Amino acid sequence: MAKAKTETSGTVTVEQIASANRRTKDQQATLLGLGLKRMRARSTLKDTPEVRGMIRKVAHLIRVVE
Repeated sequence: MAKAKTETSGTVTVEQIASANRRTKDQQATLLGLGLKRMRARSTLKDTPEVRGMIRKVAHLIRVVE
């Protein structure tokens, strides 16, 4: 059986478009894990399955830029 890819090439840039106020603690922690601390903040991260999962969890608070 072939090994599963654990990392894809490239990067992904995310921008916070909504406030973390009045969100659950795990969503606030996910935003911090993505490097987002305030509105309109941008963060460039490696495009890994772990990062994609974090993006999916807070998709309503961020947008993917390019």
